Amino acid sequence: MKAAQLYQRLEKDFITSEMSEEWAEYMGPVADFLSDNFKKRSIGLVCDFAIEVNKVYTAVFPSKEVMQKVLDNGVEDAMLFTHHPLIWDIRKAPEVFQQMDVKLLQQFRGRRISIYSLHVPLDNYGSYSTSVTLARALGIKPEKPFAPYNGSLCGVFGKTDLAAIQELKERFESAVGHGVRLYKYGDDEIKDGAVAVIAGGGNNADMLEEIALAGVNTFVTGITVKNDHSRKAHEFAEKHGINILGGTHYSTERFACSAMCGYFKKIGLPSEFVEDKPVMEDM
Repeated sequence: MKAAQLYQRLEKDFITSEMSEEWAEYMGPVADFLSDNFKKRSIGLVCDFAIEVNKVYTAVFPSKEVMQKVLDNGVEDAMLFTHHPLIWDIRKAPEVFQQMDVKLLQQFRGRRISIYSLHVPLDNYGSYSTSVTLARALGIKPEKPFAPYNGSLCGVFGKTDLAAIQELKERFESAVGHGVRLYKYGDDEIKDGAVAVIAGGGNNADMLEEIALAGVNTFVTGITVKNDHSRKAHEFAEKHGINILGGTHYSTERFACSAMCGYFKKIGLPSEFVEDKPVMEDM
C-alpha cells in the first residue's frame, strides 16, 4: 500500500479536529526526524520514512527494545504504529517520558520504516480504544464513555459479571500476566456490577469525581503509584470509597495496540504486535 494512502486512511478513521497534543515541543533531540505535520500538531505521522508500506508493526511505546525487534526482522518499506511517540519510564521521574534512540531512528530511515502514533485518537472511545479494549479483556461490557481529555473521551463505564473486587483483581492479573495493585478504599463488593475503566494514566482527581458522581465504587487503570502527582486522587478515592486497581501503563494499553493489528489486516496489511515490558513501579 502507498504510505500516503495509509496515512490518509488513519487520519479519516481516527483523528478529529477537536483533538490536541503537545508531544513535539518535548522532542527537540529528535526534531530532525519528525515530519512537518507532527511538529505542528503532535498527532499522526511522526517520521515520514516510507513510500510504500508492506507491513505494520504495532507497539505501545517506541522503546529501544521494540525498535530493535523490528529491525532484527530485516524488514524494509514498513511502518511502526505506536500509541505514544515517546517512551514511558516512571523510574526516571521527573523526566518520565524518554526520547526515541537516534541511532535506531537513522536505521529506520535507511530501511524506509515510518513511525505513526495515535495517542489521544486511540484513547478516544471506540472499538480499538485503550479503555474499551482493556474493559473487554477483563470481561467488562462497555456501556458508555466518560472522562473528557484533549478532545476525546478516554474512559468507559461498563458492567462486570463479578461480584467482588478480589475476583476482579484476579481476572485483571490473569489478563495482563502479572500481579496488579489494589488500593482498597471501598467495599468488598462491586456496586451494581459497575466498573469505570481508564487505561494508562487515568488516576487523577477530576476523573475520579466523575466516577463518584456516577455512583461507581470500582476503578481500573494503569498508573496508580502514590506520589505527589497522584496524592489528591488517592485522597479523593479514599474519601468516597472507590477501590482502585492498577496494572501498569504498558499492560493496560497493550490490548489496544494488539487490537490495531486487526484494523490493519482489514485494510490489507500484514500486522504484528511487538511485545515490550511493563514498568512495575507504575503501581
